[in-house]
Amino acid sequence: MKNSKTELHGILLIGIGNSGRGDDGLGWTFASLASNAGYNFIDFEYRYQLQVEDSAIVSKYETVIFVDASHTTLEGGFEIRSCKSAGHYYYSSHQQNPETILYLANDLYNKFPKAYTLGITGYSWDLGTSLSEEAEKNLRSAFTFFVTDFLPAIQQRTRAHKVF
Repeated sequence: MKNSKTELHGILLIGIGNSGRGDDGLGWTFASLASNAGYNFIDFEYRYQLQVEDSAIVSKYETVIFVDASHTTLEGGFEIRSCKSAGHYYYSSHQQNPETILYLANDLYNKFPKAYTLGITGYSWDLGTSLSEEAEKNLRSAFTFFVTDFLPAIQQRTRAHKVF
C-alpha cells in the first residue's frame, strides 16, 4: 500500500510571477499553456513569489520545474538550466529563490528532487494583463522547446529511474 504522505509524485511545474504586471506573467502563462495542453502527469502551482513553505510542496516531487520571467536578454528568448540546491538559507519572510527552496527541501525533509529553472525574457513590466509581442514570441519558443525536446527527455529519465 502506498503512503500518500511520503510517496514522491512525478513532476511539479511552478509558474512564478504576476499576471497583472505585463511580462512578469510569463511564468503563469507558461504554466497555463502546459496545463491546458492536457499534461495530466504534471502538477501545477502558481506563485507570485517563492516562499519558505514551498519547500514542503517541492519535497514531494521527483522533478520540479520553476518557470519565471527574466529581465536578462537570453539567447533565443529563454533558457532552461539545471537548478542546484543553495549551500545555505537566507532569512527573509519574503521571496526565496529556487535554489533556497531546494536547500530547505533537502535540509528539512531530506528530499532531493531533480530541479530546473526556465527563464523567459520579458520586456514590459508595467501594470497590465497582456504580454508584450516580444515576450509572447519568447513564450512560444520556450513552450515549443519544452514540449518537443525537454519534456520527453525528462519523462524518459523518470521512466528509466523507476525501472531500476
